[in-house]
Amino acid sequence: MSIFQLLLLIVAGTLFYLFFKQIMSGNHPKRGVDFEASKADGQIGGISRPDKTFSTPHAEPTRMETLFQMADDAVAKGDMLEAKKALQSALIIEPENIEALQRIGYVYLQIKSYEDAKESYGKILSLDENDDLAHASLANVLHKIGGREEEALIHHQRAIQLDVSYAPHYFNYANTLYDLGRKEEALEAYKKAYELDGALQEAKEMIDQLSGGKNE
Repeated sequence: MSIFQLLLLIVAGTLFYLFFKQIMSGNHPKRGVDFEASKADGQIGGISRPDKTFSTPHAEPTRMETLFQMADDAVAKGDMLEAKKALQSALIIEPENIEALQRIGYVYLQIKSYEDAKESYGKILSLDENDDLAHASLANVLHKIGGREEEALIHHQRAIQLDVSYAPHYFNYANTLYDLGRKEEALEAYKKAYELDGALQEAKEMIDQLSGGKNE
């Protein structure tokens, strides 16, 4: 064996020894063992791939939700015109969104735009004839318009039929009856409202007034 061959044998032996030592030490990458984050939202990718996370992505509000929030904030500040703009934008996106129609109907009532309010509540009823709150709101609008009280009574009655346990339906019905001079019927409706909701002091006051000041 030549000196060159002997050197090659020594080098090969050394490399084999170092490789075998590394294998036995367990300090090598193990196939099939995945990286595990130390917490539920830990990053897999680190700085280089921050998009690789276990955490659930934060859900951004939809455009409709954003517009509703804008309208609510505006109403809270008493800025009904700003609220109207936000809700009109919402209705451009979803013309038959009942929640948007309800909200803008309320805004129209606040700014005394009664015909617009009537149209909004009428649209709701064209989509859902059994919406008791839409019937009640439309009745209140018709009452405010004037000259349409009899039509308002029909919607008050329908609202009561749809939810017989909701005190404000009876109270609003009573108000319309009272303005029509039908005070005995109004008294009965006020009594029913107060029976269902003892906190409705306005109903108690009307009961006392129509009963000649006597407590009922």
